[in-house]
Amino acid sequence: MIPHSAAAFALVCVAAMSLSGQTALTADQREAREIFRELIEINSSYKGGSTTPAAHAIARRFLAAGFPASGIHVLGPAGDKDSSVIVHVQGSSKTLKPILLIAHLDVVEALRTDWSLDPYTLTERDGFFYGRGTSDIKDGAATLASALLRMKRNHLVPQRTLILALTAGEEGGGGYNGMEWLLKNHRDLMDAAFALNVDSGDPIIQNGKRLLRGLQTSEKLYQSFALEVTNKGGHSSLPTPDNAIAQLADGIGRVSRFQFPVRLTETTRAFFARLADIQSGQAAADMRAIARDPHDSAAAKRLSMSPIFNAQLRTTCVPTMISGGHAPNALPQTARAVVNCRLLPGDTPEQTRAELVRLVADTSIHVTGIDEPRAGPAGESPLMPEVLGPVEKVTRQFWPGVPVIPQMETGATDGAFLRAVGIPTYGVSGVFLDIDDIRAHGRDERIMVKSFYDGVEYIYALVREFAGAAR
Repeated sequence: MIPHSAAAFALVCVAAMSLSGQTALTADQREAREIFRELIEINSSYKGGSTTPAAHAIARRFLAAGFPASGIHVLGPAGDKDSSVIVHVQGSSKTLKPILLIAHLDVVEALRTDWSLDPYTLTERDGFFYGRGTSDIKDGAATLASALLRMKRNHLVPQRTLILALTAGEEGGGGYNGMEWLLKNHRDLMDAAFALNVDSGDPIIQNGKRLLRGLQTSEKLYQSFALEVTNKGGHSSLPTPDNAIAQLADGIGRVSRFQFPVRLTETTRAFFARLADIQSGQAAADMRAIARDPHDSAAAKRLSMSPIFNAQLRTTCVPTMISGGHAPNALPQTARAVVNCRLLPGDTPEQTRAELVRLVADTSIHVTGIDEPRAGPAGESPLMPEVLGPVEKVTRQFWPGVPVIPQMETGATDGAFLRAVGIPTYGVSGVFLDIDDIRAHGRDERIMVKSFYDGVEYIYALVREFAGAAR
């Protein structure tokens, strides 16, 4: 997973509520901590480990709790290397489609020499849990698993069938994505009315204050392009007008100075409108103005000065790599740059490539797509009352005054694969992240201990609310 834009845009928010101290743990919280510990202490990175032991560990817990073996599946295309686990919790309704609950089991590689403690041991110290995957996203996997086990123990039967899918390959590097593979090969096990994804929609705190609870309904499409120039080269003492590096530099300059037009979606319009309520001054005025009228160029210009808001307003393309030439005393025969684009829902790689061709305005610069997008163009999941309502209700119960703010993720999650096949997906993590201490993918990754236990209780209540669980 790429670090969440929810964390980034919360930098500009004002404080809303104070955190309270953590009380003694309940039996349910102790179970959640044990699941969390077990997952952290399994190295599930692709290079040095595997998700399969983690998938089997989850399967064993559900079998031990009395769930039927017929509803528990450990699956993957690579034998016993990297597998996902799917658990079906049968609902009472014969007509309502299931709800899918997702997180991923794999983590980014962590080297012991880089860390001040063992990345594959859950360490509790000074109010924090340390370990690879504590925030991305084994905390979320533990909250989902513990919620379903707790419902079973409390004899609560969901009205809707609940499907837990903890997958492999989200972080890349393994040759396949578990969510994509499951949807292509086992769609019957995954089909749902909609999905809740704890790998996005992070609730955010700053300076000990709760700021907002995100609800991710869409994400940008990742697509890179190669810009390449070739010519015959020659001796550097005899310069020619068609210098490959100079031509490429001119084209890159035109790309980097260009801003794609402002286009708001249902999600980003709601994002600016709701965020304005916890802003003040010019920022609040500009957010309300752009939510009313995306063509308000003055408001757009001021908001675009923030990289965070600029990314919410438009498709972006930025040069990220460059290479060229073969000797210091020779004219370059080749020059190549990589331009990385993040496309708004609804924009396509073909449209974006055509715009880049127009921008470079030089037929000697060849523009080609690099690889295929992670998922096909997927649009956004609608802000349905049946989704927004329960999230707002449970948030009010746990954290009165904390606003629920729809968001578009500028990074990437497995939700893109689900939206691409018509399953609306909503990012709704329960664990508050500290905006000034985001360590996903980094050294000494950690989350606050109290935030984890708050997330355990929040996700349990949220899953119950969505499932319509009854004794």
